[in-house]
Amino acid sequence: MDRLDNTVRPYAWGSPTAIPALLGVEPTGEPQAEMWMGAHPGAPSRTARGTLVEVIEADPEHELGATTTAKFGPRLPFLLKLLAAGAPLSLQVHPDLRQAREGHEDEERRGIAVDAPHRNYKDANHKPELICALTEFDGLCGFRDPARAAALLDGLDVPSLKPYVDLLPARPEDAALREVLTALLTADRDDMAHTVAEAAAACDRLGGDYAPYAGIAHHYPGDPGVIAAMLLNHVRLQPGEALFLGAGVPHAYLSGLGVEIMANSDNVLRCGLTPKHVDVPELLRIVRFEPGDPGVLRPEAGPDGEEVYDTPVDEFRLSRHVLAEGAAARDLTLPTPQILLCTAGAVHAGEHRLTPGHSVFVPAGEKAEVSGAGTLFRATVVV
Repeated sequence: MDRLDNTVRPYAWGSPTAIPALLGVEPTGEPQAEMWMGAHPGAPSRTARGTLVEVIEADPEHELGATTTAKFGPRLPFLLKLLAAGAPLSLQVHPDLRQAREGHEDEERRGIAVDAPHRNYKDANHKPELICALTEFDGLCGFRDPARAAALLDGLDVPSLKPYVDLLPARPEDAALREVLTALLTADRDDMAHTVAEAAAACDRLGGDYAPYAGIAHHYPGDPGVIAAMLLNHVRLQPGEALFLGAGVPHAYLSGLGVEIMANSDNVLRCGLTPKHVDVPELLRIVRFEPGDPGVLRPEAGPDGEEVYDTPVDEFRLSRHVLAEGAAARDLTLPTPQILLCTAGAVHAGEHRLTPGHSVFVPAGEKAEVSGAGTLFRATVVV
């Protein structure tokens, strides 16, 4: 096993205290948004043998296993994170694998630089995600029923929202949601800023179900994404609960600390709540205008005390082990690569003692015996 030394990304929306509190260190005063564990070239984990990218490149079949390498290529197909949202992230959506490949090929052909601010597809991979709450965690996920969205907007009593209120229940659901989102993102910016300001004042006054949107508007005054957010389901996860974000599902994280795992990709199309580029035509091609329940996940009991978060993708599999002092050691050996992350207590993984926020990489087939008293998340792949 390799103990991982991981990079913390200081994105502006990050909490300055949540990750330091988990690690048991003093805050720096700066936002600490995400701690990355994996072999993403932007911030690969470091080991005594070099970066995890270098370790895997030196002998992919040994580190990942022959089956994983054959299925996903000579790279770790997932990225594990601690994510600490102190302010809302951008409202966003991710492409499916076909869309990502087509979009990446098109932008490569047109010669758009990978670091260009208007670039949508930095790679040819999809980016399904799973977020598991460590604290109470607020987010937005998927479209509400249009009639419910209309009722929420109507309750604000903002005259300029009346056309959307009337439109939402009057059309087939997908057409109504598409038309309203398109209108919000293409409206005159000054007019929309005035509408958002009125809506934000009403959310402040009304509280209750409107409170999350008052908070969003405080961070993004005048942004049309504030109204777009009201088209989505608001979700409050309790510790141990999770959300799976598939392709085309609009979502945003609002606040809280969680363990996030995703396919190793940077492809994001933004819908609002951001100063960054919003490509409306491409966004509308990717978004799935399907209302429905966001589908809160709870872990399913597996063998040997493992609790599994079941998702429909193969690039990652996230599970949890809650270990009790004095209990027999658990053998977590797998023929696939693993990252083990401690989030509570103290856990022994092989020769390594892990405390909250610390992790190890376990090569495929490497003996992985764990014991102690604490909570351990396991990230691997499905082959």
